[in-house]
Amino acid sequence: MEIIIPLVAVGFVVFGLVKKVGVFDAFLTGAKEGLHTAYTIAPTLVGLITAVTMLRESGAIEMLTEAITPLAQRLGFPAEIVPVALLRPVSGGGSTALLVDILERFGPDSFQGRIVSVMAGSTETTFYAIAVYYGAVGVKKTRHTLMSGLAADFTAVVFSVLTVRLFM
Repeated sequence: MEIIIPLVAVGFVVFGLVKKVGVFDAFLTGAKEGLHTAYTIAPTLVGLITAVTMLRESGAIEMLTEAITPLAQRLGFPAEIVPVALLRPVSGGGSTALLVDILERFGPDSFQGRIVSVMAGSTETTFYAIAVYYGAVGVKKTRHTLMSGLAADFTAVVFSVLTVRLFM
């Protein structure tokens, strides 16, 4: 299995040579464009990371979790998944830390563990994705992207619970 990535790299080089493309020049051009893209989106990422840190450190996530938990429990959602559902659209790393905590406390085969596992695979870090992809191409107005992404995340959370409840 360790040989797959080197084989793919060699395959690209061979394909480029067969097509008579200056492989090294194309690589340098791509690397230069990649650095420019990283430079372009860096301020957006710094702002996003700052916002996530402020949300976590200020206790806003906990306050929002406490406000939503009673409703979530009445709807059949375990209270433990609420912080993951709230943090997932904002921070992949933060939500993964919460997921690991739930897996350690309840176990991977628990109801909560299965829900957060399905949720992790079916939701997106919406704010991060918008920041990176739109920032890379210079889009300033996201139009309906944010609301659509958050609606998709909400749907994924609801169906994570329903799917685990139905099949497991």
